[in-house]
Amino acid sequence: MRSVGVIGGGLVGLATALRLTESEPQVQVMVWEKESGLGHHQSTHNSGVLHAGLYYKPGSLKARLAVEGIRMMTAFAERYGVRHERCGKLVVATDHSEIPRLRTLLERGTANGLSRLEWLEADAMREIEPHVAGVAAVRVPEEGIIDYAGVVAAMAGELRSRGVKIYTGAEVSRLQRAASAWRVYTTDEVHEVSCIVNCAGLYSDDVARQAGERPRVRIIPFRGEYYQLRPDRVHLVRHLIYPVPDPAYPFLGVHFTRMIDGGVEAGPNAVLALAREGYRWRDVNLRELAGALGFPGLWRFMARHPSMTVSEIYRSLSKSTFTHALQRLVPEIRQSDLIVGGAGVRAQAMSADGQLVQDFSIIERQGAVHVLNAPSPGATASLAIGGYIAAIVKSNA
Repeated sequence: MRSVGVIGGGLVGLATALRLTESEPQVQVMVWEKESGLGHHQSTHNSGVLHAGLYYKPGSLKARLAVEGIRMMTAFAERYGVRHERCGKLVVATDHSEIPRLRTLLERGTANGLSRLEWLEADAMREIEPHVAGVAAVRVPEEGIIDYAGVVAAMAGELRSRGVKIYTGAEVSRLQRAASAWRVYTTDEVHEVSCIVNCAGLYSDDVARQAGERPRVRIIPFRGEYYQLRPDRVHLVRHLIYPVPDPAYPFLGVHFTRMIDGGVEAGPNAVLALAREGYRWRDVNLRELAGALGFPGLWRFMARHPSMTVSEIYRSLSKSTFTHALQRLVPEIRQSDLIVGGAGVRAQAMSADGQLVQDFSIIERQGAVHVLNAPSPGATASLAIGGYIAAIVKSNA
């Protein structure tokens, strides 16, 4: 019997295993996760947003899978009773200089197939979000929030019911090609499978190297830190509120997110994490940090974005600076309104010339698939990404 081993028990890995069981029910599927449980990192250390594909270049893999993915994820949540809400999002132009970029986003979203997008002038915008400052906004009604931990649990339960073997506490330490199969060495066991699918997220480039690849990119971990609004101030935000992205800035910027458990989250910033799973400044892995600092692309990235690099670090260390950034969208926010929240680490692929890889990056080999870049909207799009990978695996049978 043909077998497929998925490395990584986050949303993309679990969704890939699900879609594999759908496309080839006769294939034996197993999942290896190094942590004691599933979805411990990017899958649940994120803003909990259902992203609809507004920002992504039309025709890109990310645009196609994001639009398909949000609809699949919403249907999955409805089927399995996972908490979610289509609360909608406003992308706000805070001054007239941002209007052309906002119109470009509207055009992109329309080209990507999003439905019911709406251009709002200032008065109409404030009918929806009375406390927002700005001159115009695009409303994205398809976007919302979801309990991604609930999605992980539902996927795992469904996989087990389909006979998929899920191994936790099973870090893959070595991959060896053996004729037409792979020998996979984990913490306690050795497995043999016909095909491997690398969904290792923050360690996906390391796993690819174990398989004999020489990836042209390196995973650089960027930590995003959040605050939460005090309970008596959550009325300032009704939906999701995002700024218009600055094309000179490689991330989306701080924004406001309603949370599925109640409350409002504000953030994130983006600073270089000192470990691939470095959720705090004190989380330091010297080997991983040396690997990042020894990568020429990171220095070229910082040389290209010097002011951003410094300002993001300063924003991380200064609550007042963080507050000032949030006030561009909601001027009534005060420093005393903010309570320290959680943090996540984004696995961002970077090329040697210092460019962030913008699209999803999936490498196809005979008997192997490597997901080398699946940051946001990777969680939302995970079922669509899984279907894309399952089709590759089936075609290589």
